[in-house]
Amino acid sequence: MVFKNILKCLPLVACLGMANVAHADALSDIKARGTLVCGTLGTSEPFSFQDPKTRQVVGYEIDLCNKIAADLGVKLEVKMISVAARIPELAGGRVDLVAANLGWTPERAQQIDYSYQHYVSPQKILIRRDDAGTFKTNADFAGKRVSAVAGSSSESGAKRLIPDVTTVTFKDPPTAFVALQQRKVSGFVGSELMLLKFKQDAESSPVKLDIIEEPLFVEPWGIGMRKGEDGLRNEVNKVLTQLETSGELQTIFDRWFGPDTKFPTKRVFKVEEIKG
Repeated sequence: MVFKNILKCLPLVACLGMANVAHADALSDIKARGTLVCGTLGTSEPFSFQDPKTRQVVGYEIDLCNKIAADLGVKLEVKMISVAARIPELAGGRVDLVAANLGWTPERAQQIDYSYQHYVSPQKILIRRDDAGTFKTNADFAGKRVSAVAGSSSESGAKRLIPDVTTVTFKDPPTAFVALQQRKVSGFVGSELMLLKFKQDAESSPVKLDIIEEPLFVEPWGIGMRKGEDGLRNEVNKVLTQLETSGELQTIFDRWFGPDTKFPTKRVFKVEEIKG
């Protein structure tokens, strides 16, 4: 009889446990833990990369995560993840935020919540300079093979916008770049700044590179959070808004994209809600 009563209670216990998980509040958990876990790539200069001198992960998006952690009064823990693992790591609760070149797409917006935009990235195509006579516009890649990072918006954008294109995907940008060098593909699709770094580095190599001037598409980037974590999302948006209105975001931007950096860029965006 006792055993039967226990069995009757088990479904209720399970349901209560599920309810507690469903209603867990990420913001409260972060404050109780005393640590904000930020998932980032760690391989994407100047957004997040290892400083060759200190071996610490630094960059534009790391600075933003530090500002959010400071506002919450907790320590920052940086966890390096791959492009393809960004949403699974977030959904599995292994990171609190994803600040990892996370472009907004309608498909992703159904799975996760986004902060206000903190960067806007033109997505372009990198080519070998000796192919410049063949590939002058994005339309010239119709029916061709292009490389991209697996699970990236660059991959999905190429499929969506280039007729009959074949996307050859790799786990990270360097391997996607090598495919272009070795002529396994005709172009490499990615964010303009990332492609610019590859182009600059290749100037001292036998294989020179160029970037197709016309953007394939322009994508807003945000910080990703699990669905329904309104408290955390509001805090993140508050920090981003304060950085914008105080002018501190421009200071952070200039630290990584200013005239004396490897990526001199004019900021043409502002912090605001992503309009899908």
